Amino acid sequence: MTDENNASGPCRDVKKRKKDYASSGMAGCAYFMAFIAAAVYFIQQAETFWMGVLGFLKAIVWPGYLVYYLLEFLKI
Repeated sequence: MTDENNASGPCRDVKKRKKDYASSGMAGCAYFMAFIAAAVYFIQQAETFWMGVLGFLKAIVWPGYLVYYLLEFLKI
């Protein structure tokens, strides 16, 4: 039998990767909630089905624009 601490190979690498992303839960949750809110807003404004699809796509990409213009405003 092998001990988990002495394990080598892919199992050991998977455990390390899982620990690296353990602290990003709150940011992911905030992004998801903002995405849902933006999707609801843009889809409510849509008058046709295809405008609703476009609203959903806008909800996916709007945080990128927000961060870009925020960094531009802060001159970073």
